[in-house]
Amino acid sequence: MPPITKPAAPPARLDTPPPQERARSQGVARVLLVLTLTALGLWILHEFLPALAWALVLAIALWPVYRRLEHRFPPGKHNILLPTLVTAAVALVFLAPLAILGIQAAREAHDVAEFVRNAEANGIPAPDFLQHLPYGAAQATAWWNDNLGHAQAGSDLLRRFENHSVLGASRNVGREVVHRVVLFGFSLVALFFLFRDWRTVRDQSLTACHRLFGPRGERVARQMVASVHGTVDGLVLVGLGEGFVLGIVYHFAGVPHPVLLGAFTAVAAMIPFGAAVAIAIAALLLVAAGSVTAALVVAAAGLVVTFVADHFIRPALIGGTTKLPFLWVLLGILGGVETFGLLGLFVGPAVMAALVLLWREFTEGQDAKA
Repeated sequence: MPPITKPAAPPARLDTPPPQERARSQGVARVLLVLTLTALGLWILHEFLPALAWALVLAIALWPVYRRLEHRFPPGKHNILLPTLVTAAVALVFLAPLAILGIQAAREAHDVAEFVRNAEANGIPAPDFLQHLPYGAAQATAWWNDNLGHAQAGSDLLRRFENHSVLGASRNVGREVVHRVVLFGFSLVALFFLFRDWRTVRDQSLTACHRLFGPRGERVARQMVASVHGTVDGLVLVGLGEGFVLGIVYHFAGVPHPVLLGAFTAVAAMIPFGAAVAIAIAALLLVAAGSVTAALVVAAAGLVVTFVADHFIRPALIGGTTKLPFLWVLLGILGGVETFGLLGLFVGPAVMAALVLLWREFTEGQDAKA
């Protein structure tokens, strides 16, 4: 019986790459695929990225409060009620001032309409403060009466203002309002899910930072979170405090609508040097009403309040939390606002805090230990 022989193996294909080269090419392909999908996802979501960023900032800022509420009222099986209530409270905080402003504007609409009718019929009367100017009161009053104090001048001025300013500015108001409302609603939805699934988001984020960058990545992430907390304390809370104190000053000084102007001051004070604009408006309103002394008191009080807040309280809160020099805090805030708008108030200091942390680790020789 002839011996059984195994069939000869097929000859190896000459075009088959070795295993190491194949693994390398697959790794490159995976990286290209991840980069392509990431770029495509960012392009699809680019209109909603500010809303997602706002939701993340709000979640980080409110996380300590939410943790306390969660300990006080443990979530149920589905964990829906507490995130819904906290998200609704956040929406109320933003919508209530807008509603109050709308109601106040509706109350003032009748007076504005009456002023417009009188200006068209009789011109715009000279304000009282012109008569109290230390120099040139008679000349300024005469110029006003000659150019704006008669019916024809008032009608022409209002018609020119309507044609060039009001109509031009109101063309896209409706579209912008709808767009902002949609983004705000999307931020609230994202905030709800961040509250509901914060443990999963935290664990996955820390795991991703550790796998991609090692222990250094987790330290950078924690430093950026601490920067957001410090920025909220140093900008938002201090700004609200400035608005409250100066609102009381406005009330006793006789500034018109002190509550609304105090709220505007609180918002403006969150931006560096923004409170000066609100204080200047309050002082000018008093000057226009003929109360020069009260205007000087408001300006002096505003200077003292903003000086203490900007040079003592804010550096201690922001720099103490992030160990970031105040110069870099200021540059991060101003550069962030210039680049990202209001969102840059929080993004700028967070980026600066991360960069300073990496620089310190590099210069202090901790890079080798990481």
